[in-house]
Amino acid sequence: MLYIFDMGGVVTSTCTIVPRLEKILGLGEGEFDRICGGEGHPGKADIFAMYSDGKIGAKEFWRLFGERSGIGVKTDWWHYLFHPVLNEGTVAIIKELRKKGNRVVCGTNTIESHYLNHMERGDYSYFDQTYASCLMGVSKPDPEFWKLILFAEEEKAENTVFIDDRKENCLGAESLGIRAIHFDGAENLSRKLGLDLIF
Repeated sequence: MLYIFDMGGVVTSTCTIVPRLEKILGLGEGEFDRICGGEGHPGKADIFAMYSDGKIGAKEFWRLFGERSGIGVKTDWWHYLFHPVLNEGTVAIIKELRKKGNRVVCGTNTIESHYLNHMERGDYSYFDQTYASCLMGVSKPDPEFWKLILFAEEEKAENTVFIDDRKENCLGAESLGIRAIHFDGAENLSRKLGLDLIF
């Protein structure tokens, strides 16, 4: 059986950075997202989406952000403000699934800076393989995200389980015939997977 785990909000806590970024850069609430999305810049692409899909790297992201905002940014704040907390319960589930002979991989929407941060911390070491949107060129909930993983893993959708904290991503996986579990805590996940783990 193939198990695909999301990272942020499942294996690690969701780490909200934008409010701190806005404070550091002297921006008002919601202004950072508006700048990234191209608001006020007709025909401009969403630079965060481009970053998440690996179409641009950190330096290019901040260059484009500076071009749009008029704010020069020399520090990659995406990397240095990112401090997620490991969910030990989820890690125990991953270890148990692997111990039982299952293939367990990470399928995550992430940007280069956060990917490198997770690498430094060893967060991907619990998995057999990591599939990161910034390296794949596609993000959830686009069905191509799971199709690429299934192709690489040489596995069928009906033999795959996907775990994510976002319902829209679960729906995307289900559209391909993958069993999707909406993550609402390690204890509930353990029960849904038929594991006998105590937290």
